[in-house]
Amino acid sequence: MKDSTIKKLEILAESAKYDVSCASSGTSRKNQQGGIGSAQGWGICHSFTADGRCVALLKIMLTNFCLYDCAYCINRHSNDIPRAAFSPKELTELTIEFYRRNYIEGLFLSSGIIKNPDHTMERMLRVVKDLRTIHRFNGYIHMKAIPGASSELIYQAGLYADRLSVNLEIATETNLKRLAPDKDHQSIYLPMRHIQQHLIENKEDRKKFRNAPKFASAGQSTQLIVGATDENDKQILELSSKLYKRPSMKRVYYSGFIPVNGYDKRLPMVQDVPRIRENRLYQADWLLRFYHFSVDEIVNDEHQELDLTMDPKLSWAIRNPHYFPVDINRASYEQILRVPGIGVKSARLIVSARQHGRLNFDALKRIGVVLKRAQFFILCHEMTSFKLQNASAEYIRMSLQEPPLLEHSIPQPQQLAMSL
Repeated sequence: MKDSTIKKLEILAESAKYDVSCASSGTSRKNQQGGIGSAQGWGICHSFTADGRCVALLKIMLTNFCLYDCAYCINRHSNDIPRAAFSPKELTELTIEFYRRNYIEGLFLSSGIIKNPDHTMERMLRVVKDLRTIHRFNGYIHMKAIPGASSELIYQAGLYADRLSVNLEIATETNLKRLAPDKDHQSIYLPMRHIQQHLIENKEDRKKFRNAPKFASAGQSTQLIVGATDENDKQILELSSKLYKRPSMKRVYYSGFIPVNGYDKRLPMVQDVPRIRENRLYQADWLLRFYHFSVDEIVNDEHQELDLTMDPKLSWAIRNPHYFPVDINRASYEQILRVPGIGVKSARLIVSARQHGRLNFDALKRIGVVLKRAQFFILCHEMTSFKLQNASAEYIRMSLQEPPLLEHSIPQPQQLAMSL
């Protein structure tokens, strides 16, 4: 590899590291005869699969030159940092070389805005199109859709990329305009709507025409920066809930604010946003998507911020003792799902297993229930008394609250969700 290519790689990989909105869940692209790579069932960008396997992608920017001057971005126009740009051909060949050396299993491609959104999108599109058509690369590709780019370019990108994403960054319009004067929510929501419309149209086309190409089979995602502005957790989760009502939105990612531009007086004077807040938002997000919770149950006008000492499901349970006890052998799936220490998989196993006999503590342990948490909220064959009645909320809080997370030991969102 040429020294100039290595230097570009160092600069542009460093510039891309602050974007966390990348994963491959939901894609179904299979390997094809004569092609290379496969994305089926794999997580990308140092994500973890269901069996604990860590897999990686080339997370890179086409260029970190940018016309915009967003206060929170390391690549802002006014920053004096090393700049570089790949040609589409260079980046295509680099991706293939990395794949052949077994360094990566896919590509996450973003870019600074050069000249205008359409010009930038055209260059990114050339990379993913060449990978698919010339090199017959079947691995996972996640591509950023540039706000302001035409609907036609977004459509073309979706024919070659597995997932498209547009980052909202800041939850409220006022704060976005204050920190990123070149952006507004309208320009961000527009490509989101384009992606959604193309997905709906593609779904109809595939019903009518068997060989119609897939469009962005893994849907779209977005990212919100947490802590750069004064939005509370309630505002953030309300926005996420609205986004998830769109059929094409698969994931909202939460990125704790990192003060890379400490000189900008518009930004908070903090060393770092507590990573535990980021993790609590992921857990709350899990409750919205898989546990049938509404935003008002997790946070409300009285409790606008998530409790940092315990997960949001446990916090809700302590605030709502009237909901309990839940009789494991009689309650519905939805009721069981609300018990702290019982996850989606465990709740389904409980409903299935109790058809063959009454469940006791040993059976719940074998199923995978975290009894340290669940014991305060359930009744089962061996336990007819309700522990929550005999234990104060403060006692349960002190018994179950989690120690502060160390920066180097923060679990992945998927791992956090398993303890809900």
